[in-house]
Amino acid sequence: MKDRVIQIRSLAEAKKLLAEIGAYKTSFNIMAPKAILRILYLKDIPFTICNILKQEMLSVGGEVAVSKGVVSAKDKKSDCLVIGNLPQIKNLILKLKKQPSAFFGISYRIEKLLRNYQKKFLELRCRNFRLNLNRKTYIMGVLNVTPDSFSDGGQFFDEEKAFERALQLERDGADIIDIGGQSTRPGAKEINFKEEIHRVLPIIKRLRRRIKIPISIDTYKFKVAKAALEEGASVLNDIYGLKRDKRLAKLAAKFKVGVVLMHIKGTPRSMQRKPYYKDLMGDIIDSLSQSIDLALNAGISEKNIVVDPGLGFGKTVKHNLSIIKNLSQLRSLGFPVLIGPSRKSFIGETLRLPIGRRLYGTIASVCACVLRGADIVRVHDVAYAKQAVRIIDEILRSPKCSK
Repeated sequence: MKDRVIQIRSLAEAKKLLAEIGAYKTSFNIMAPKAILRILYLKDIPFTICNILKQEMLSVGGEVAVSKGVVSAKDKKSDCLVIGNLPQIKNLILKLKKQPSAFFGISYRIEKLLRNYQKKFLELRCRNFRLNLNRKTYIMGVLNVTPDSFSDGGQFFDEEKAFERALQLERDGADIIDIGGQSTRPGAKEINFKEEIHRVLPIIKRLRRRIKIPISIDTYKFKVAKAALEEGASVLNDIYGLKRDKRLAKLAAKFKVGVVLMHIKGTPRSMQRKPYYKDLMGDIIDSLSQSIDLALNAGISEKNIVVDPGLGFGKTVKHNLSIIKNLSQLRSLGFPVLIGPSRKSFIGETLRLPIGRRLYGTIASVCACVLRGADIVRVHDVAYAKQAVRIIDEILRSPKCSK
């Protein structure tokens, strides 16, 4: 028997499948959207609106799930799951716009959420670099010029070793090199900005004339970022998502660099002290939304922004695994997703392995991240990650692949 169940992830996939069975081409635009199911998670909706939402969605053939207390008006607010295919959800939006003005905000939220999730990223701009995110998954190679980073602290603290390591990362297939002079491992002590500049600037000066890929500066300090960008760095990677020093936003806008907005709970010294979330993905998305607003209000272009959920930065093992499992939810923000699972403690604790033996766990995590929607993966072992990502890209992106 050749019958099977097929899951469609995009309009392109749906149209390709219709073509393969020989359907009329004129019907593609009608039938393809019906093949894509979307479940929208809406937070804190007033119970009166919940009931109208449910009625209107049922009328177009979809469904809305609400808390059981909504029907009896016991719950004044409820989270909602709007369940339907694309035409059903679009019809819901049209119906809500015909309701009183109180519903306009809800229709706008649904419309924005759907638009963000389905957005195709043509490119990420990093100064003079243009990264075509539709073409492939990008690899960010890690270069820690520190004596105390959790994984490779001290290995590349010497300038010459760091320089050679960067060249090797490019040869191995890195698309970006991320240079950091301040360890952000759990419990790490903060160093003076002068010391951080002393560690990273000589490497950036030498590399900008030798490599053909963007250099990223991994820092949250304004003076370090300024010195690095003036020397030619093309990406600012800030673990605080521009929240600790808001001058960074204006600085990034001035230099037109790519900006990685990461989520962190607490600080490197405190972040692993029993981190707790009532709504893990919701809290991360809300925090990153605030970082995005800071960036846009400072004049940073949408095409220069990447978001990162911050694996290991104020998260337990279960939190990290859950983030990877639900990574596609971050696409609701409408920006490319970067993630760094490389050699992290959740791999070590899951497999009960020391840092030096986490390669296979790292590659498995990288694959899961790409399959769940990551556009850029940040890794130490570039050559191995490059091979894994290349295969996934061939499976997911190649026009040669059939259903």
